[in-house]
Amino acid sequence: MNRLHDLYREHGQSPWLDNLRREWINNGELARWVQRGVRGLTSNPSIFQKAMTSGTQYHGQFAELLAEGMSVADAYWELVLTDIAGALDVLAPVHQKSGGVDGFVSVEIDPNLARDTENTLAAARAINQRVSRPNLYVKIPGTAEGLAAVEAMTSEGRSVNVTLLFSLSRYAEVIEAYLRGLEAHPGDLSPVSGVASFFISRTDTEVDRRLEAIGTPEALALRGQTAVAQGQVAYQIFKQKFSGPRWEALTARGGRVQRPLWASTSTKNPAYPDTLYVEQLIGPDTVNTLPDATLDAFTDHGALARTVDADPDAAQAVLDGVAGVGVDLQAVADRLEEEGVSAFVKSFEDLLDSLRATADQLTPGRQADSRSTQNPPARSERAEGAR
Repeated sequence: MNRLHDLYREHGQSPWLDNLRREWINNGELARWVQRGVRGLTSNPSIFQKAMTSGTQYHGQFAELLAEGMSVADAYWELVLTDIAGALDVLAPVHQKSGGVDGFVSVEIDPNLARDTENTLAAARAINQRVSRPNLYVKIPGTAEGLAAVEAMTSEGRSVNVTLLFSLSRYAEVIEAYLRGLEAHPGDLSPVSGVASFFISRTDTEVDRRLEAIGTPEALALRGQTAVAQGQVAYQIFKQKFSGPRWEALTARGGRVQRPLWASTSTKNPAYPDTLYVEQLIGPDTVNTLPDATLDAFTDHGALARTVDADPDAAQAVLDGVAGVGVDLQAVADRLEEEGVSAFVKSFEDLLDSLRATADQLTPGRQADSRSTQNPPARSERAEGAR
């Protein structure tokens, strides 16, 4: 037993790993993380950019795909879905033993679609149909345009990780989309689940910058508190939305809560404790997805206590105080959403550029291609993995 096991067994929070590398699947490192207490995994374009541009782990499969005549764009999806299939295999026992609560692996659609409802839905469906595993989450950005896609996917019985959430108002809208989707689904709801990824540390980075620009003693005293307070208030919204007659009608049909997932929980400011965004958001029916370094830090010296709803009035007072000194939290959320989408698009495009350069090295004389990257290629055995 260790702190990761205790986090789940004593407090009902599932620690997930916010990273993925092919060598971790092949050398057993991911399986060792699971043995240590990791109960799920998230990925994103930035993670794949780092993985695919470090070393030569992907070159063999990439060269084979190019030799078969596949475009770089389609080959990218093959590389990604091969990794996802491998991770799904490793996490499948967790999914089975937990009764479908954990053991999920998340993969993100093309980030260029964040403002395009119709194509977001098409891409999410394509990935879900291609991989077709009960422990897959397709990640859809929680933009205004993504809400309808979340509702539609849920109504079709497909499980979704709604990502890039920065505001309480948008979080409430995401829950509503999930509830409407469940209500529209005609059958047993027990195979359907979801998480809503509320980003934490980036909020402190931006709010602290604005507090320091204001510069008053009242403003400076609030630094480093907003992100946790916002997460704690979000948890109150979660508890309120998933209770009462409306929710009870859905639980009677097998409905599962859409758990809050705390994302971006590595500490960006070295002046703050390295486990701050884990220790202050612990509570039942939640997920915290952590980079491996933060998982190591929490395993080594993290404090275990139920904190996410220890003092909701104090959390709200922090948000009121931040607004009172002149920080517009909705403007902060809007900026962070735009920056988050842009960062994932940049990682995605940079990775494709890198793969094109690698393709030129592996297959000299190759004719350049520019096929769409929005959907994975047609199903093949390559990314299916073991059933």
